[in-house]
Amino acid sequence: MVREDLRNIAIIAHVDHGKTTLVDEMLKQGGAYRENQATEERVMDSGDIEKERGITILAKNTSIHYKDVKINIIDTPGHADFSGEVERILKMVNGVLLLVDAAEGPMPQTRFVLERALELGHRVIVVINKIDRPDARLEEVQDEVLELLIDLNATDDQLDSPMLFCSGRAGTASLSADEQGVNLEPLFEKIIDYIPAPEGEEQEPLQLLVSSIDYNEFVGRIGIGRIERGTLRQNQDVCIVNYHSPDKNPVRTRIVSMYQFEALSRVACETACVGDIVCFSGAEDISIGDTITDINVPEALPFVKISEPVVEMTFSVNDGPFAGKEGKFVTSRQLRARLYKETLRDVSLRVRDGDTTDSFLVAGRGEMHLSILLENMRREGYEMLVSAPRVLYKKDDQGRKTEPAERVIIDVPDTYMGAVMETLGSRKGTLVDMGQHGDRMRIIYTIPSRCLFGYRSQFMTDTHGEGVMNSVFEDYVPFQGEISTRYTGSLVAFEKGVATAYALYSVQDRGDMFITTGAAVYEGMIVGENPKIGDIVVNVCKEKHLTSIRSSGADEKLILTPPRQMGLEQAIEFINADELVEVTPKNIRLRKKILDTQTRLKTEAKLRK
Repeated sequence: MVREDLRNIAIIAHVDHGKTTLVDEMLKQGGAYRENQATEERVMDSGDIEKERGITILAKNTSIHYKDVKINIIDTPGHADFSGEVERILKMVNGVLLLVDAAEGPMPQTRFVLERALELGHRVIVVINKIDRPDARLEEVQDEVLELLIDLNATDDQLDSPMLFCSGRAGTASLSADEQGVNLEPLFEKIIDYIPAPEGEEQEPLQLLVSSIDYNEFVGRIGIGRIERGTLRQNQDVCIVNYHSPDKNPVRTRIVSMYQFEALSRVACETACVGDIVCFSGAEDISIGDTITDINVPEALPFVKISEPVVEMTFSVNDGPFAGKEGKFVTSRQLRARLYKETLRDVSLRVRDGDTTDSFLVAGRGEMHLSILLENMRREGYEMLVSAPRVLYKKDDQGRKTEPAERVIIDVPDTYMGAVMETLGSRKGTLVDMGQHGDRMRIIYTIPSRCLFGYRSQFMTDTHGEGVMNSVFEDYVPFQGEISTRYTGSLVAFEKGVATAYALYSVQDRGDMFITTGAAVYEGMIVGENPKIGDIVVNVCKEKHLTSIRSSGADEKLILTPPRQMGLEQAIEFINADELVEVTPKNIRLRKKILDTQTRLKTEAKLRK
């Protein structure tokens, strides 16, 4: 059976190359909205953090109709830390739209997602987007895309992939670089003509591969996947099997409700057949990679191997003086349940119990991957401590220690190139390529992942905010030796209390402050950064002794430097191995692992011996 009335595609690209904006226009021109209906920008980015940061974190399903053909579209994340989302949804589609920025050209994540699509044998439509940018390089970018396809060993058929030229914001597409286009019809036509229609045996026993998981408080876990074979009906009894667990007995369950994606909503349906992407509830024990099968023929489908995590952090119960005052969920039981629940929908995340009953080891694809999880948890009311990130080492076949390395692509004005190259060289980076890219220099490095910790903020300072840096996991390489990535110390509070203007005025000359007047502090809390290596214990709660000569009104003459505001990612980047970030719904605080000053100094003295 060939479903000529259906096409399943995914939109893949590097971060900020315009995927979600293009989907907005496809929905508008595909009849998803009523005439004159009010719409919002980047409608597919439905999460609060996605809207705030302008990035896609979770893959989203939608659909449009064009000439009696339903086109299921999956909008995918572009950031490397969420590439696990991209890898798994590629199993649900028959082809991809590869978006490439007309000025930036192929970037690290472009290479990563395209390689995965080519491995699965998907057909690719190359869409050069943002052609209306004043710095667009259409001919050069076409050549760069072809070079990338050759470099990734694309087949002859894939090398002949059609190229379209789009402006996602304007909602136009054309088949020639010299034409502006009027609407997106050329893109719709190319999808129908070039992307294969789903095929399968409708009368054969059911097979559905679960590629994504959603959760609803009312119905519980919701599976999302494409039917590879057979027909699925509401209230049908099915089996759950897993390709990687052949010895495990099939689990019998029932499909209670079933939905298909129509534009921006889910529409209930009673039956679905080969090629349909559906979401269903009732299978409470479902997880990503499982196969829903006929009860009489429990044959599992292979699931794409998801790349392993490379960065790990320790999440633990807050044991500080302010523990339990700001959070709703503060116990180890609540923290454990929330973390293990996250692994059900995030295939790139690994959680295991730590050395104590109050700590958990959480591994992910990168700092942003884990910081997004932390941000979601704190908004839900969780309170916890988190350690500095550390990379996960491996042993190679010869028993040698290896570590993850990243491919870093930097676009920077010529003026700041020397400072960037000097810093990356000191962090054990290896220069791969360098050349002029428009009016900027493009530098490509490979560098151990751990050597990038804490570098992004320094990079923005070195380039005065004009540099652009992107990285993607490259491979495991031999261990490169010890390196120090932080050359500053911390200003650590000496006692518990409230910070005063008088005390902060006398301390601020020692470094950048993180707190302001009236902030609650405790012994061992980090209140600022010492520009030199080493920690300094400071008293930020000292009050001025009043006499007949010195009055409290003299405080008005004290001019305090505004404190440096630390976001969650900046705090995680800043801390050393002996420091923690206290994350609560209301505050982000930095602290030492050992709060007591005397005990901490004795411990540090022993380590120096």
